[in-house]
Amino acid sequence: MASRIVIALGGNALGNTPDEQQMKIDAVAESLVGLIAQGYEIIISHGNGPQVGTINLAFSEGSERNDKIPFMPMPECTAMSQGYIGYHLQKGILKELRRRGMPWHVSTMITQIEVDPEDNAFKNPTKPIGAYYTKEQAETIMAQYPQKVFKEDAGRGYRQMVASPKPVDIVEKDSILNLLDNEFIVIACGGGGIPVIRKGDGIYEGVDAVIDKDFASSKLAEMIDAEYFFILTAVDRVSINWGKPDQKDIEKMTVTEAEKYCEEGHFAPGSMLPKVMAAINFAKSKQGRKAVIASLEKAPLAIQGLSGTEISL
Repeated sequence: MASRIVIALGGNALGNTPDEQQMKIDAVAESLVGLIAQGYEIIISHGNGPQVGTINLAFSEGSERNDKIPFMPMPECTAMSQGYIGYHLQKGILKELRRRGMPWHVSTMITQIEVDPEDNAFKNPTKPIGAYYTKEQAETIMAQYPQKVFKEDAGRGYRQMVASPKPVDIVEKDSILNLLDNEFIVIACGGGGIPVIRKGDGIYEGVDAVIDKDFASSKLAEMIDAEYFFILTAVDRVSINWGKPDQKDIEKMTVTEAEKYCEEGHFAPGSMLPKVMAAINFAKSKQGRKAVIASLEKAPLAIQGLSGTEISL
């Protein structure tokens, strides 16, 4: 059986408009399909921060102005973003597959992820979604929608914050495995998946939250027994002392070294820290598993160990 790779696409692979997004996806499809050409099975997940925030805001404002437009809860907004982004990924990847004469198929799985209703994240919303606003704009929106929380994010402005509970289980894992066994490239856990709480056997209820895409992807990689977990982002390697004269790019880290760097505060909480932590979780889950943080454009090189940062036991 071919080795399996879960690939988590960062925001650099997506766009703010439909046309921009399709162009970016078409440009990276060659790298993704290149991994299949090397003999691997790939499963793709992706972020949805700008998209789900835009969808949520559009329905919120629309429902205030037009009684024919319903208010749309966050789980439904996440499902819409999964379909919208998955549609573009399917088109771009299928076109590249056929260009190479490869028989694989592509399918998007609208994915629910079980979370713990007692997760402390629900008491302190910290996950940013949607566009950046000025302080004045954020205060205006919060005055109109008291249930929304906005906070300053990475010095770039104010963004809406929602709870970010940890993933417990993937509801559609058996369906994902079935598709993989039948030569499908599967797109799953988009935007971290739709957060749901288990109410009984086969009964789930959506909750207003956003699961971190990298943690959800790590759980997916663990559950389907992947050999590699790739987090593809805007940088070629993980760095310590980033932006300082003594910045050091890292080719390989043990889990122990990565945990030490996290404790020392080398990685920003809103960007690299969750990626490194998700990589650590996967690498620790079973002997021989490797996580790689790399740039999307150099993914085929990273699988050969020629780019990216590898984290393993």
